[in-house]
Amino acid sequence: MSAEDSLRLGWEEWLSLPGLGLPALKAKVDTGAKTSALHAFDIETFGPANRPKVRFAIHPVPGRTDITIACSATIRDRREVTSSNGETELRYVIRTDMAFGPHRAPIEITLSDRTNMAYRMLLGRQAIQPDWVVSPTESFCQPVLSYDVYHSPTVKTAAPKRALRIAVLSREDNYSTRRLVDEGEARGHTIEVIDTSRCYMAINALAPEVYYDGARLPRYDAVIPRIGASITAYGTAVLRQFETLGTHCVNGSEGITASRDKLHAHQLLARHRIGMPRTAFAASPKDTGNLIGLVGTAPLIVKLLESTQGKGVVLAETRKAAQSVIDAFRGLKANFLVQDFVKEAAGEDIRCLVVDGRVVAAMKRKAAGDDFRSNLHQGGSAKAVRITKEERETALRAARVFGLGMAGVDMLRGADGPKVLEVNSSPGFEGIEAATGTNIAAHLFDAIETKVRPSPVRRRKAG
Repeated sequence: MSAEDSLRLGWEEWLSLPGLGLPALKAKVDTGAKTSALHAFDIETFGPANRPKVRFAIHPVPGRTDITIACSATIRDRREVTSSNGETELRYVIRTDMAFGPHRAPIEITLSDRTNMAYRMLLGRQAIQPDWVVSPTESFCQPVLSYDVYHSPTVKTAAPKRALRIAVLSREDNYSTRRLVDEGEARGHTIEVIDTSRCYMAINALAPEVYYDGARLPRYDAVIPRIGASITAYGTAVLRQFETLGTHCVNGSEGITASRDKLHAHQLLARHRIGMPRTAFAASPKDTGNLIGLVGTAPLIVKLLESTQGKGVVLAETRKAAQSVIDAFRGLKANFLVQDFVKEAAGEDIRCLVVDGRVVAAMKRKAAGDDFRSNLHQGGSAKAVRITKEERETALRAARVFGLGMAGVDMLRGADGPKVLEVNSSPGFEGIEAATGTNIAAHLFDAIETKVRPSPVRRRKAG
């Protein structure tokens, strides 16, 4: 390359770091500095000890702390670096590509939390190729970029696939949890299973934190809640703390809370005119007769509000049997619903697994023997099923009502259309993966990888 064709740099230049999802950065070119530096924050290591990674965040636009790009990279080294003011700091070193227009070159960068600096990047002499020319009296010799890219959809499409740090809130080492770990790690992500009951929180306006076994939990790219019904209240409180931190949660605390409260859940479904069996609820024992009359004639279903996996659900064949069951539940001071028994369902129901606004799998569950409950935990069987357009739309609407990114929507095939029984915010994977051959965990990680990409930020109004 001749001198005329050499890449010419001024003392400040626009560049991009495509491997980190940073399409426009203004850098100071400083040949007095040996290493290049990227001014990052929330710098935390993660991943296996033999191949550690670092997760960090960048405010690429000076003065705009609302514009944040999360990045991750493999750690190349850790070095002592002395800054221009004489301070020595131990910094992580990463390697990525740097681009000036069509020119690309690999570069090593140290990470330093110096967000008060006017330039988000310092370009040291090690990054400058032998045939490049630096003119300290000029600036912006290379194509000028613009921070406008962070306000456009390009910022999302330009983001590369990266290793994510993901927490699974689960107290159980079951099939679903293991599938999430295996699938996530196969994609190069780090998956950490966190026992929700062992989390505790520091709640304050400046720095809300989540702690676990005596240490502050790191910043996660996403949280997958698998919160058991017995700790719904505490589990959703922990989840709210992650939401306060701005972490992407597959299912939000409000949606989980609403779906677990069967009375509230049915009220939400009714508000949005989603089909369900006729349902009634009352507190006074004097209303038993009217309660049964509101639902219809026997047989009836009497269901505890806290029931899961078919437990606490009773079929009353006659009106007298229904009165006896209701009296027994009231004697235990239990909260319950009374529902119409949909005879035409014939002991079968449909489970639709919804992920990110799509039904990714559906199975038909059939009760074992003469049991009316089709839950697989009660010995029922399952097989893949083709659902109708109306059933698909009903499942999607039901998941949307609760704002759930992943949901198991259970419904019956009634004579007048699908009737939603329940919206499960922590659906199991084992039965539906076995019945349909669908990799549910893969669909979930596809959705997470899309959701954690940066989104364009609105421009501020002038003045």
